[in-house]
Amino acid sequence: MVTGASRGIGAAVAVRLARGGHRVIVGYRERRESAAEVVGRIREEHGDAEAIQFDVADPAAVARAFETLGVKEDPIDIVVNNAAVTRDAVFAGMRRDDWRLVVDTSLDGFFNVTQPLVMSMMRRRWGRIINLVSHSGVSGNRGQVNYSAAKGGLIAATKALAKELASRSVTVNAVCPGLIDTEMLASIDMAAMLARVPLGRIGRPEEVAEAVGFLASEQASYIIGHVLRVDGGFSG
Repeated sequence: MVTGASRGIGAAVAVRLARGGHRVIVGYRERRESAAEVVGRIREEHGDAEAIQFDVADPAAVARAFETLGVKEDPIDIVVNNAAVTRDAVFAGMRRDDWRLVVDTSLDGFFNVTQPLVMSMMRRRWGRIINLVSHSGVSGNRGQVNYSAAKGGLIAATKALAKELASRSVTVNAVCPGLIDTEMLASIDMAAMLARVPLGRIGRPEEVAEAVGFLASEQASYIIGHVLRVDGGFSG
């Protein structure tokens, strides 16, 4: 299961996991055509994928999606919590609705999607939980108090859950992208931001997807509670 997989990093992760031999569920909220394109790309490469629409912030919608997928009979082994939104504003002028939307999507979304899947992973003594986080959650970012709070909470949740599930061979880790070539970069001052990247370029979604693919593999079975930075050395 990859949430927010209709575009950008989520789409790249879905394709990468399918190439690794996994049957992939492409989760999306609004972009039906884009999600279908991701599924089509995977199937063109002879992979196995299907798309399902739900809002990670809505626990009832998540429950309905899982019922449709039949996860009790066909358990999910790997979950990648990628869905997120931004509603940037200085804190003094931030609307409560923008606070709630951002926190509900990133942090509550992690709970809503992951918590129902944990027991089956524990019973099978295998599973991978991988959360996409942000430098905003590590060092904070002006104008992103809501996003920083959500991603910072997700980093802490990653570390805590990793300790809870380690004895059952279920690993929990996070990937922290830097400047990645997605729609979220459209409104930033690229020259100023690139000055903070020692490699001198923005990253590609596929480079983040490779990190996720590694953490989902057997080769990463001794890594838990780690935040893997894919950022070209970005000083956030």
